[in-house]
Amino acid sequence: MAGEIRYQDKPWLKHYDPGVPSTINYKEICLHDMLANSVKEYPGNTALIFEGYKITYRQLQEMVDRFATCLHALGVKKGDAVAVLLPNMIPTIAAYYAILKIGAVVVMNNPLYTDHELEHQFNDSGSVVLITIDLLANRMIDLRPKTKIKHIIYTSIGDYLPFPKSILFPLVGKKKGMAADVKAAPEVYKWKDCIRNNEPNPPKTTVTFDDVAVYQYTGGTTGVSKGAMLTHRNLGSMVQMYEAWFSGERGKEIAMASPPVFHVLGMSAAMNLPVYMGWTTVLIPKPQAPQLLAAIRKYRPTMSPLVPTMYIGMLEDPDIRKTDLTCFKLITSGGASLPVEILNKFKELTGVEINEGFGMTETSPQTHLNPFNGRKKPGSIGLPYPDTEVRVVDLETGTKDVPVGEPGEMLFRGPQITKGYLNRPEETEKSIKDGWLSSGDIAYMDEEGYFFVVDRKKDLIISSGYNVYPRDVEEVFYEHPKVNKVAVIGIPDQKRGENIKAFITLKEGQNVTTDELMEYCRTKLAKYKWPADIEIRDALPESNVGKILKKELRAEVLKK
Repeated sequence: MAGEIRYQDKPWLKHYDPGVPSTINYKEICLHDMLANSVKEYPGNTALIFEGYKITYRQLQEMVDRFATCLHALGVKKGDAVAVLLPNMIPTIAAYYAILKIGAVVVMNNPLYTDHELEHQFNDSGSVVLITIDLLANRMIDLRPKTKIKHIIYTSIGDYLPFPKSILFPLVGKKKGMAADVKAAPEVYKWKDCIRNNEPNPPKTTVTFDDVAVYQYTGGTTGVSKGAMLTHRNLGSMVQMYEAWFSGERGKEIAMASPPVFHVLGMSAAMNLPVYMGWTTVLIPKPQAPQLLAAIRKYRPTMSPLVPTMYIGMLEDPDIRKTDLTCFKLITSGGASLPVEILNKFKELTGVEINEGFGMTETSPQTHLNPFNGRKKPGSIGLPYPDTEVRVVDLETGTKDVPVGEPGEMLFRGPQITKGYLNRPEETEKSIKDGWLSSGDIAYMDEEGYFFVVDRKKDLIISSGYNVYPRDVEEVFYEHPKVNKVAVIGIPDQKRGENIKAFITLKEGQNVTTDELMEYCRTKLAKYKWPADIEIRDALPESNVGKILKKELRAEVLKK
């Protein structure tokens, strides 16, 4: 058909900002060499700020080299897996680059995980060394016999603090639950001893752009957590895509590491990108609204990736009215869908426009972002990055491209796509065909090449033969002035197949009945989309990046 828009024609390229290329000539630089380059270019620039304590690029490189020497002395070889179980702290960053420098593989872990979850990830990855925090060290010493971990190294919040915090911390740290005594055990070492007792001259190791850098575990929101094998090429290409997309100045910007760097969004956008660009990174160990707003007032960051719960939290915090956010050149939203109502409220209150994007653990993590300077469409995840191919295919066969504007499953192909899942060839074969990764997300593309995520494929509700996308219902509730967070799921029903249930939390100090909420949505939704049940709760289960865990809500319903 004449004038037909096809995905392979990449209609989105017409809407790129001037100067953003359709393809990039990637520099094949491994991640630790990106750090080394920034050290040469900006040795005296502040690399990291933690609770006011600052270290330069030169000091960071020395710490990395000393720790790399330590790991080598402990017997870590190229290809070995090393686990990191830390919040956003200086040792987290140094350990990451040290592990890569000796050709080992980083395994980032969530400090909020249970022992059962950590045991799975330690064993699945085959991790031989663990770097953790004193608050978790005793638990990890007890867990170690169930894993292949031989050595444990622990740090403390008090290891890098400015005066007078450094003097006060030993006196108050334990009382405030910010420090802990670690019991004596073999092969357990203090981080600062490892840095002090090793020279900054690790052995030269040949690492290639196609070597695996990270085993990054999926959130496990839809099943068992799987380790996506991300190479230096995957993560290094992602960083260079960011560089092309965002016209930030080398050596000049201040990044706020709001999401945890153990999550792939924080790793790429809040650690690897700033290090590659020679920027200063403000590390936020507890990314809640008061801490985020205080850091913005103090450090005036110019860019930050954030996740929806952070925006929701900041809008709820009265301190936002005394915080000038216009220091930001770019703030993005990822990790979960951002309700349009929140996006609009944030712009109205702060004058700052959020760039919404999309990504997955398996895509290092991003495939889409709204243009930096160009047109941003509310509710859209934006345009695919350079060199990123995207298709939307039918839900029945997963093979036929659907017409523009019609929902289907998004597929991706590009240099940031994982090579597969560790120890899971069947899962890899199921998810990646001819280089195309199945996202599991239902989306559509408009005529200008902007993409809109409708919902997770697994979250689609089929009620009386109608397709109901939970996000359609959730967006309506987010418009209610008293509603804070919403999760809509399908629950079994003998007559309809599935019914719709909404779980809701309210803004602080607000009261509303379920009958009032039901009446509210009746005026805004087709009858087949009306919830059969609404439950108001104090809190909803969430992942570390604010993704509401619908599988936990479903499990609760099915148990009853």
